[in-house]
Amino acid sequence: MLPALDVQTPSASASFPAFIIALKAHAISDALTSITPLLGPGTTIVTAYNGLPYWYFHLAGVPKSGATLNSVDPGGLQWRAMGSQHAIGCVVLPATEIVAPGVIRHEHGHRFPIGEPEGGRSARIERLREILVAGGLDAPILDDIRDEIWLKLCGNVCFNPISALTLATLDVIVLDPGTRAVCQRMMEEAKEVGQRLGVRLRVDLARRLDGAAVVGAHRMSMLQDLEHGRSMEIEPLVGVVQELGRMTDVPTPTIDTVLALIRQRASIAVFH
Repeated sequence: MLPALDVQTPSASASFPAFIIALKAHAISDALTSITPLLGPGTTIVTAYNGLPYWYFHLAGVPKSGATLNSVDPGGLQWRAMGSQHAIGCVVLPATEIVAPGVIRHEHGHRFPIGEPEGGRSARIERLREILVAGGLDAPILDDIRDEIWLKLCGNVCFNPISALTLATLDVIVLDPGTRAVCQRMMEEAKEVGQRLGVRLRVDLARRLDGAAVVGAHRMSMLQDLEHGRSMEIEPLVGVVQELGRMTDVPTPTIDTVLALIRQRASIAVFH
Protein backbone atom coordinates (compact mmCIF):
# COMPACT_ATOMS: atom_id res chain seq x y z
CA MET A 1 0.00 0.00 0.00
CA LEU A 2 1.27 3.47 -0.82
CA PRO A 3 1.23 6.05 1.99
CA ALA A 4 -1.47 8.67 2.18
CA LEU A 5 -0.90 11.57 -0.17
CA ASP A 6 -1.79 15.21 0.24
CA VAL A 7 -1.39 16.23 -3.37
CA GLN A 8 -1.58 19.67 -4.97
CA THR A 9 -3.13 19.00 -8.36
CA PRO A 10 -1.79 20.81 -11.43
CA SER A 11 -4.97 22.78 -12.03
CA ALA A 12 -6.35 23.24 -8.55
CA SER A 13 -5.11 24.82 -5.37
CA ALA A 14 -7.07 22.49 -3.12
CA SER A 15 -5.28 19.46 -1.76
CA PHE A 16 -6.39 15.93 -2.62
CA PRO A 17 -6.15 13.58 0.39
CA ALA A 18 -5.89 10.09 -1.06
CA PHE A 19 -4.04 6.82 -0.85
CA ILE A 20 -3.62 3.89 -3.18
CA ILE A 21 -4.08 0.28 -2.12
CA ALA A 22 -1.73 -1.72 -4.33
CA LEU A 23 -1.31 -4.76 -2.10
CA LYS A 24 -1.95 -8.32 -3.14
CA ALA A 25 -5.69 -8.79 -2.79
CA HIS A 26 -5.44 -11.50 -0.15
CA ALA A 27 -3.26 -9.28 2.07
CA ILE A 28 -5.63 -6.32 2.36
CA SER A 29 -7.72 -7.50 5.31
CA ASP A 30 -4.57 -8.00 7.39
CA ALA A 31 -3.49 -4.42 6.61
CA LEU A 32 -6.70 -2.75 7.80
CA THR A 33 -5.18 -1.67 11.09
CA SER A 34 -2.71 0.41 9.06
CA ILE A 35 -5.31 1.67 6.59
CA THR A 36 -8.14 2.86 8.83
CA PRO A 37 -6.13 5.56 10.66
CA LEU A 38 -5.54 7.22 7.29
CA LEU A 39 -9.23 7.68 6.60
CA GLY A 40 -10.88 11.05 7.01
CA PRO A 41 -14.25 12.36 5.79
CA GLY A 42 -12.79 13.46 2.44
CA THR A 43 -10.18 10.77 1.91
CA THR A 44 -10.19 8.88 -1.38
CA ILE A 45 -9.16 5.22 -1.55
CA VAL A 46 -7.89 4.08 -4.95
CA THR A 47 -8.34 0.30 -5.16
CA ALA A 48 -5.52 -0.65 -7.56
CA TYR A 49 -5.20 -4.41 -7.24
CA ASN A 50 -6.24 -7.59 -9.03
CA GLY A 51 -9.56 -9.34 -8.55
CA LEU A 52 -12.78 -7.69 -7.43
CA PRO A 53 -12.50 -4.78 -4.97
CA TYR A 54 -14.34 -5.01 -1.67
CA TRP A 55 -16.94 -2.46 -2.83
CA TYR A 56 -17.93 -4.29 -6.05
CA PHE A 57 -21.35 -5.45 -4.78
CA HIS A 58 -21.93 -2.74 -2.19
CA LEU A 59 -23.73 -0.46 -4.64
CA ALA A 60 -27.43 0.22 -5.04
CA GLY A 61 -29.16 -1.44 -7.98
CA VAL A 62 -26.44 -3.90 -9.02
CA PRO A 63 -27.19 -7.65 -9.17
CA LYS A 64 -26.37 -9.35 -5.85
CA SER A 65 -26.21 -5.92 -4.20
CA GLY A 66 -24.83 -6.18 -0.68
CA ALA A 67 -23.18 -9.56 -1.23
CA THR A 68 -19.99 -10.18 0.73
CA LEU A 69 -17.59 -12.64 -0.85
CA ASN A 70 -15.39 -14.79 1.35
CA SER A 71 -12.85 -15.03 -1.46
CA VAL A 72 -12.52 -11.24 -1.62
CA ASP A 73 -13.43 -9.79 1.77
CA PRO A 74 -13.69 -12.53 4.42
CA GLY A 75 -16.23 -11.53 7.03
CA GLY A 76 -16.86 -8.17 5.33
CA LEU A 77 -13.99 -6.59 7.26
CA GLN A 78 -12.85 -4.34 4.41
CA TRP A 79 -16.36 -3.12 3.67
CA ARG A 80 -17.03 -2.21 7.29
CA ALA A 81 -13.67 -0.48 7.65
CA MET A 82 -13.59 1.50 4.41
CA GLY A 83 -17.04 1.74 2.80
CA SER A 84 -17.75 2.50 -0.83
CA GLN A 85 -18.08 6.25 -0.35
CA HIS A 86 -14.29 6.57 -0.17
CA ALA A 87 -13.49 4.30 -3.14
CA ILE A 88 -12.37 4.91 -6.70
CA GLY A 89 -11.76 1.88 -8.91
CA CYS A 90 -8.51 1.44 -10.80
CA VAL A 91 -7.49 -1.38 -13.16
CA VAL A 92 -3.75 -2.01 -13.27
CA LEU A 93 -2.87 -3.16 -16.79
CA PRO A 94 0.95 -2.89 -16.99
CA ALA A 95 3.04 -6.07 -16.75
CA THR A 96 5.75 -5.85 -14.09
CA GLU A 97 8.00 -8.05 -11.99
CA ILE A 98 9.20 -7.66 -8.41
CA VAL A 99 12.96 -8.15 -8.67
CA ALA A 100 13.79 -7.13 -5.08
CA PRO A 101 11.91 -5.64 -2.11
CA GLY A 102 10.72 -2.24 -3.28
CA VAL A 103 12.21 -2.69 -6.76
CA ILE A 104 9.80 -3.25 -9.66
CA ARG A 105 10.84 -3.94 -13.24
CA HIS A 106 8.38 -2.52 -15.75
CA GLU A 107 7.89 -4.75 -18.79
CA HIS A 108 4.86 -3.56 -20.73
CA GLY A 109 2.13 -0.93 -20.73
CA HIS A 110 1.27 2.18 -18.72
CA ARG A 111 -2.54 2.17 -18.75
CA PHE A 112 -4.50 2.59 -15.51
CA PRO A 113 -8.24 3.04 -16.23
CA ILE A 114 -10.11 4.64 -13.33
CA GLY A 115 -13.75 5.12 -12.48
CA GLU A 116 -16.25 5.97 -9.79
CA PRO A 117 -17.97 2.81 -8.46
CA GLU A 118 -21.38 4.22 -9.46
CA GLY A 119 -20.15 5.78 -12.70
CA GLY A 120 -20.09 9.37 -13.84
CA ARG A 121 -17.48 12.06 -13.38
CA SER A 122 -16.71 13.76 -10.11
CA ALA A 123 -14.30 16.47 -9.09
CA ARG A 124 -12.16 13.95 -7.25
CA ILE A 125 -11.80 11.55 -10.17
CA GLU A 126 -10.87 14.42 -12.47
CA ARG A 127 -8.20 15.41 -9.95
CA LEU A 128 -6.94 11.83 -9.74
CA ARG A 129 -6.68 11.64 -13.52
CA GLU A 130 -4.68 14.89 -13.61
CA ILE A 131 -2.23 13.50 -11.05
CA LEU A 132 -1.77 10.19 -12.83
CA VAL A 133 -1.36 11.80 -16.25
CA ALA A 134 1.16 14.28 -14.82
CA GLY A 135 3.11 11.23 -13.67
CA GLY A 136 3.27 9.88 -17.23
CA LEU A 137 0.45 7.33 -16.94
CA ASP A 138 -2.51 6.74 -19.24
CA ALA A 139 -5.55 7.04 -16.96
CA PRO A 140 -8.83 7.21 -18.89
CA ILE A 141 -11.99 7.76 -16.83
CA LEU A 142 -14.51 5.00 -17.55
CA ASP A 143 -18.25 5.25 -16.97
CA ASP A 144 -18.46 1.64 -15.80
CA ILE A 145 -15.23 0.62 -14.15
CA ARG A 146 -16.92 -2.57 -12.94
CA ASP A 147 -16.94 -3.97 -16.48
CA GLU A 148 -13.24 -3.19 -16.92
CA ILE A 149 -12.44 -4.87 -13.60
CA TRP A 150 -14.26 -7.99 -14.77
CA LEU A 151 -12.45 -7.96 -18.11
CA LYS A 152 -9.12 -7.98 -16.26
CA LEU A 153 -10.40 -10.78 -14.04
CA CYS A 154 -11.25 -12.87 -17.12
CA GLY A 155 -7.54 -12.93 -17.88
CA ASN A 156 -6.31 -13.40 -14.34
CA VAL A 157 -8.65 -16.32 -13.65
CA CYS A 158 -6.79 -18.43 -16.20
CA PHE A 159 -3.39 -16.89 -16.97
CA ASN A 160 -2.24 -16.75 -13.35
CA PRO A 161 -2.99 -20.28 -12.14
CA ILE A 162 -1.90 -21.88 -15.42
CA SER A 163 1.41 -20.03 -15.22
CA ALA A 164 2.01 -21.30 -11.69
CA LEU A 165 1.06 -24.85 -12.64
CA THR A 166 3.11 -25.01 -15.84
CA LEU A 167 5.87 -22.45 -15.09
CA ALA A 168 5.18 -20.99 -18.53
CA THR A 169 5.32 -17.31 -19.48
CA LEU A 170 2.23 -15.54 -20.77
CA ASP A 171 3.11 -15.78 -24.45
CA VAL A 172 3.64 -19.55 -24.21
CA ILE A 173 0.33 -20.04 -22.39
CA VAL A 174 -1.61 -18.11 -25.02
CA LEU A 175 0.16 -19.41 -28.13
CA ASP A 176 0.21 -23.09 -27.17
CA PRO A 177 -3.03 -24.65 -28.54
CA GLY A 178 -3.62 -26.80 -25.47
CA THR A 179 -3.27 -24.15 -22.77
CA ARG A 180 -4.99 -21.55 -24.97
CA ALA A 181 -8.02 -23.86 -25.18
CA VAL A 182 -8.09 -24.20 -21.39
CA CYS A 183 -7.89 -20.41 -21.07
CA GLN A 184 -10.71 -20.02 -23.58
CA ARG A 185 -12.99 -22.32 -21.60
CA MET A 186 -12.18 -20.65 -18.29
CA MET A 187 -12.78 -17.21 -19.76
CA GLU A 188 -16.10 -18.33 -21.26
CA GLU A 189 -17.22 -19.55 -17.84
CA ALA A 190 -16.12 -16.28 -16.22
CA LYS A 191 -17.89 -14.29 -18.94
CA GLU A 192 -21.16 -16.15 -18.33
CA VAL A 193 -20.92 -15.55 -14.59
CA GLY A 194 -20.27 -11.88 -15.30
CA GLN A 195 -23.28 -11.64 -17.62
CA ARG A 196 -25.50 -12.91 -14.81
CA LEU A 197 -24.15 -10.01 -12.77
CA GLY A 198 -24.86 -7.41 -15.45
CA VAL A 199 -21.31 -7.20 -16.82
CA ARG A 200 -20.84 -6.14 -20.45
CA LEU A 201 -17.41 -6.94 -21.84
CA ARG A 202 -16.15 -4.47 -24.44
CA VAL A 203 -13.63 -6.98 -25.87
CA ASP A 204 -14.40 -10.49 -27.15
CA LEU A 205 -12.45 -13.35 -25.63
CA ALA A 206 -10.38 -14.18 -28.73
CA ARG A 207 -9.17 -10.59 -28.83
CA ARG A 208 -8.46 -10.72 -25.11
CA LEU A 209 -6.25 -13.78 -25.66
CA ASP A 210 -4.49 -12.23 -28.64
CA GLY A 211 -3.84 -9.09 -26.63
CA ALA A 212 -2.19 -11.14 -23.90
CA ALA A 213 0.21 -12.65 -26.43
CA VAL A 214 1.43 -9.16 -27.34
CA VAL A 215 2.73 -8.69 -23.79
CA GLY A 216 5.35 -11.33 -24.55
CA ALA A 217 7.39 -13.50 -22.19
CA HIS A 218 5.89 -12.10 -18.99
CA ARG A 219 5.98 -14.17 -15.82
CA MET A 220 2.55 -13.88 -14.25
CA SER A 221 2.39 -12.66 -10.66
CA MET A 222 1.22 -16.01 -9.32
CA LEU A 223 4.25 -17.71 -10.89
CA GLN A 224 6.53 -15.00 -9.47
CA ASP A 225 5.07 -15.53 -6.01
CA LEU A 226 5.40 -19.30 -6.22
CA GLU A 227 9.03 -19.12 -7.26
CA HIS A 228 9.89 -16.62 -4.52
CA GLY A 229 8.09 -18.52 -1.78
CA ARG A 230 5.28 -16.01 -1.36
CA SER A 231 1.60 -16.85 -0.90
CA MET A 232 -0.46 -16.64 -4.09
CA GLU A 233 -3.66 -14.73 -4.86
CA ILE A 234 -5.64 -17.89 -5.51
CA GLU A 235 -8.98 -17.08 -3.90
CA PRO A 236 -9.33 -13.44 -5.09
CA LEU A 237 -8.46 -14.37 -8.69
CA VAL A 238 -9.87 -17.88 -9.18
CA GLY A 239 -11.92 -18.86 -6.15
CA VAL A 240 -14.02 -15.71 -6.54
CA VAL A 241 -15.37 -16.82 -9.93
CA GLN A 242 -16.25 -20.24 -8.55
CA GLU A 243 -17.99 -18.59 -5.58
CA LEU A 244 -19.98 -16.28 -7.84
CA GLY A 245 -20.75 -19.14 -10.23
CA ARG A 246 -22.45 -20.95 -7.38
CA MET A 247 -24.31 -17.79 -6.36
CA THR A 248 -25.61 -17.31 -9.92
CA ASP A 249 -26.17 -20.99 -10.79
CA VAL A 250 -23.55 -20.92 -13.55
CA PRO A 251 -21.47 -24.13 -13.85
CA THR A 252 -17.71 -23.51 -13.86
CA PRO A 253 -16.22 -26.98 -14.47
CA THR A 254 -12.92 -25.88 -16.00
CA ILE A 255 -12.36 -23.21 -13.37
CA ASP A 256 -13.21 -25.78 -10.68
CA THR A 257 -10.58 -28.18 -12.03
CA VAL A 258 -7.81 -25.59 -12.31
CA LEU A 259 -8.72 -24.17 -8.90
CA ALA A 260 -8.39 -27.61 -7.29
CA LEU A 261 -4.97 -28.04 -8.91
CA ILE A 262 -3.59 -24.65 -7.91
CA ARG A 263 -4.91 -25.01 -4.36
CA GLN A 264 -3.07 -28.32 -4.08
CA ARG A 265 0.07 -26.77 -5.59
CA ALA A 266 -0.08 -24.07 -2.95
CA SER A 267 -0.64 -26.58 -0.15
CA ILE A 268 2.65 -28.34 -0.86
CA ALA A 269 4.69 -25.20 -1.52
CA VAL A 270 6.86 -23.74 1.19
CA PHE A 271 6.04 -20.08 1.67
CA HIS A 272 7.94 -17.55 3.72
